[in-house]
Amino acid sequence: MLTVTELARNKVLDVMESQGRLQDALRVMLTHGGTAMAEFGLQFVADEDIPEDAAVVDGGGFRVVIDRENLPFLEGATIDYVEGLHESGFKVDAPNARPPKPSGPVADKIVEVIETRINPAIASHGGFVVLEGLKNDVAYLRFGGGCQGCGMINVTLKQGVEVMIKESVPEIAAVMDVTDHDSGQNPYYRPSK
Repeated sequence: MLTVTELARNKVLDVMESQGRLQDALRVMLTHGGTAMAEFGLQFVADEDIPEDAAVVDGGGFRVVIDRENLPFLEGATIDYVEGLHESGFKVDAPNARPPKPSGPVADKIVEVIETRINPAIASHGGFVVLEGLKNDVAYLRFGGGCQGCGMINVTLKQGVEVMIKESVPEIAAVMDVTDHDSGQNPYYRPSK
């Protein structure tokens, strides 16, 4: 059902020990399951906070709790720990949580524009873009890094990203942002409140 890599297992156990939570379980949370906006969270929970109908699986030295409604989306999922340039920390890879990545000639053209023009341009701000979906003539993008939660994201999208994509891929009529910007932890430009 769910796999925890050895590196992730060791990191979870280290954190549990350092926080004195060895008796708790690790809860895998999922919002917007089945959509391109699917987002994951991990949280330690005490026994009394585990929902009655939740599934509890062995994580290899600790329990993993999955809410019943999220079971289909987390079938075959993997919890890993990564340390890289664009992301570091725990990562949940759940192929069933999001629709399949777009493929085909139009998707390939969009990905090429993202990889050769857009991502190099926003990398100086610590940002990156991923093609999450393609329906009819609309491309759905997710922004990450410094772009997630950035106060200038609408300008970046409408005056930069969308212009580059529409210019290079005339089949695309619109570009939509499906990012959960409220969960951005390190935006390049913080919006005024």
